[in-house]
Amino acid sequence: MQYLISVLDDRDNPGSDDRQPAISVFNERLIADGHFVFAGGLADTDTATVVDNRGGETLLTDGPYVESKEYLIGVWVWEAPDLDVALKLAAEASNVCDRKIEVRPFL
Repeated sequence: MQYLISVLDDRDNPGSDDRQPAISVFNERLIADGHFVFAGGLADTDTATVVDNRGGETLLTDGPYVESKEYLIGVWVWEAPDLDVALKLAAEASNVCDRKIEVRPFL
């Protein structure tokens, strides 16, 4: 089963900026163990554009779709046999990248 792993940062209590070497080592282990599908960091929220075409007229809005102290800073997609494995990996990921992690299975 595949899981979306969202990495969340906090404007009031941000994670460390020096975590990339540890994240790279963690990613190498995910690859070796067959869990890694995809990963990517995201640009700052002020670069976001929200597109809404539900009413037939496209509306473009600068910035994130919600104002929040927590925001999405990166994602992984993992392959794991079950939620327990994904949660164990997420606990390691939270420590490695010094941020909160959200785990959601794909439908």
